[in-house]
Amino acid sequence: MSKEYIIDCDESIGKGRFFSHFYGGALVRSQDLREVQKVLIAKKNDLNLHNEVKWSKVTYQYLDKYIDLMEAFFDFIEADIVKTRVMFTQNCNIPNNLSTEQDHNEYFLLYYQFIKHAFGLQHSNSEQERIRVRLYLDDLPDTREKAASFKNFLLGLNKNPQFQNAGIFLDKNQIAEIKSHDHPVLQCLDVVLGAMQFRLNNKHKEKPDGARYRAKRTIAKEKLYIHIYQRISKIYPRFNIGVNTSVRGDITNRWFHPYRHWLFKPEDFSVDTSKTKSNSKI
Repeated sequence: MSKEYIIDCDESIGKGRFFSHFYGGALVRSQDLREVQKVLIAKKNDLNLHNEVKWSKVTYQYLDKYIDLMEAFFDFIEADIVKTRVMFTQNCNIPNNLSTEQDHNEYFLLYYQFIKHAFGLQHSNSEQERIRVRLYLDDLPDTREKAASFKNFLLGLNKNPQFQNAGIFLDKNQIAEIKSHDHPVLQCLDVVLGAMQFRLNNKHKEKPDGARYRAKRTIAKEKLYIHIYQRISKIYPRFNIGVNTSVRGDITNRWFHPYRHWLFKPEDFSVDTSKTKSNSKI
């Protein structure tokens, strides 16, 4: 049997104040999948987190439980058992000359770029074995027809020379939309993705209308973000969440690094400085 990578993908496509189009992925090799799921499910049960874990559900009452769960998740990341990637765009980078079709299909085109490049899959197979990729996508926010078309589009990667040379192929029967409720890795990924979107868009500074102080939930989310950031910084000291993670002079680190960020920029774009944090009043 050929080797397998299982990639869970999540996305948050809402327009943020400074950053938008957040995509996240968590890759587990098939031989590690059962152990990862077993540990995360057991940890959730120990913490009485029997329902779906999501960034949107973080509250002050549940903060310590979420921190404990993130400890278990980042133990796997630090050990390179779960590879995690986060991609996003910056609002100040305005694409030039987008066609109507490109603009209309922006969500799927960015998703395709994320899957094609974020994990450096073409650098993962030094032994030249055949490696099957099972791709599990959190429910796609579009029509059934568009979702089916996107899955077929993804299969075009099997004709990519770099993928072919590396023995990487996507199984058309293993590109599926899934419910995150049944997938603990995807739930943990949702928390990491939400934390990055929260901090990059300065949501930690928000106050309810007319209030002098921040809401307890906002404070709890900031504390959870800080904990996640501290775990990332154990792997990469002084990690900058808002830029591309350096490959440190070796392109194959797109695969070998356990955790990476990718600030996606169009090939042709203009910069609108009015949309940068440096020109924000907050």
